[in-house]
Amino acid sequence: MKLVSKEHCFHCFDVIIAHLESKLMKDVKHPVATFEDGAYPLFVTWLKNDNDKGELHLRGCIGNFSAMPLRSGLTQYALLSAFNDHRFSPIEDEEIQALVCGVSLLHSFEDGDDYLDWEIGKHGIRIEFVDHHGRTLSSTYLPEVALEHQWTKEHAIRSLVRKGGFNGQVTDKFLRGVKLQRYQSDKLQVPFGEYKAHKSPRVNGFSH
Repeated sequence: MKLVSKEHCFHCFDVIIAHLESKLMKDVKHPVATFEDGAYPLFVTWLKNDNDKGELHLRGCIGNFSAMPLRSGLTQYALLSAFNDHRFSPIEDEEIQALVCGVSLLHSFEDGDDYLDWEIGKHGIRIEFVDHHGRTLSSTYLPEVALEHQWTKEHAIRSLVRKGGFNGQVTDKFLRGVKLQRYQSDKLQVPFGEYKAHKSPRVNGFSH
């Protein structure tokens, strides 16, 4: 199912560059998207090339499981993932040329029979569980995460429980109480170099 286009990633770059260029101004004018405005749950991921080996490291990733209009949703989550992911400091001007933008549009949501009822590399997973204080917590991994880390399904679930904020003992009984929803995604990544070529010869004040 092909849902994502390079235009989606180009727009996310447009948005964060406009924000960085206008951060000293009170009113930021976000670029106007021109692609078709469908509605999907979505995630925007920023990766950074930190060395000469071309290895990419996560720099920010935030999304929403409610279907959102793509034009406003990608604008909102391009900014949130770049500047408001609490795991990372906000992206700065000098990092732009090392970035890769990923856009994921989610589809095919299904409830799993148990916490292992999903396929690595095919499904993203969203879990919900109750901690020892009676709080309901949740967390998600996109489909590529377990595959990239070479995790087993149980390893991925245990990691996801920790990501969700649970600090207690993860027993077999606890895992049997985890509710799992699986989903699939269409994802595309675009590096800054490709974005720059698309915007050639000069990208909104960033050139080299």
